[in-house]
Amino acid sequence: MLTDKQREVMDYYYNDDLSLAEIAEHTNITRQGVRDSIKRGEALLLELEAKLRFGERMLHAEHAAESLHEILAKMEELNALYLFSTPLRDLLREMETALAELESDQD
Repeated sequence: MLTDKQREVMDYYYNDDLSLAEIAEHTNITRQGVRDSIKRGEALLLELEAKLRFGERMLHAEHAAESLHEILAKMEELNALYLFSTPLRDLLREMETALAELESDQD
């Protein structure tokens, strides 16, 4: 959604921690142009986030994954204490693997 120039400028600003003057020097635009590009990019990203709620959904998914990890740990503990069920243990491991794959897809 950002232009290539906005993406480049914002990358320098947020990821490389360059000053506006340093970015202006790298990109051959004025310091004011850099500032304007960052402000427009921020506004666009905030507008998109408000519409898509991606950050909120990611946070919700992370909390759900944490809860599932806790539940799996409790189930493993109960299985070991009371059942010693190989099929249940195998299913729990499959669930752990699926959860790990889900989490790696989100990164």
